[in-house]
Amino acid sequence: MSTSSNTQSTPLASRTDAAAPVVWPTFHCRDTAALIDFLVQVLGFERTTVHTDGDAVVHAELRWPEGGGIMLGPARDTGPWQREPGSGGTYIVTDHVDAIHARCTAAGARIVLELTDTDYGSHTFAVADPEGNLWSFGTYAG
Repeated sequence: MSTSSNTQSTPLASRTDAAAPVVWPTFHCRDTAALIDFLVQVLGFERTTVHTDGDAVVHAELRWPEGGGIMLGPARDTGPWQREPGSGGTYIVTDHVDAIHARCTAAGARIVLELTDTDYGSHTFAVADPEGNLWSFGTYAG
């Protein structure tokens, strides 16, 4: 299989649909409502869809204001799509690394990598959410 190609890809920054998510990382949660609150209030996601059955969240979609989105729902004991809550890891490109870090620190979130500038040009840090998922924020866009 050849790795070279004659096709050109369009850089994400020049696409008009860059904010419309087409890849949706998904998370199963022990306490979906509490995780949504953390992701919205501390990290800065925007709540777009939350489906409930009574008081229980059964499906939620959150958007990242600079583009992209995630889906969340309760942990399942059975089925083909079950995963252990707290086992996710996501990198998010943002120009607001310091502000997000400040919100995380003020909220008492567990910072797993302090603010740093990498040798490849990213200003970055990482935090664990209440479920244990890891979230890395940086300026490096790949």
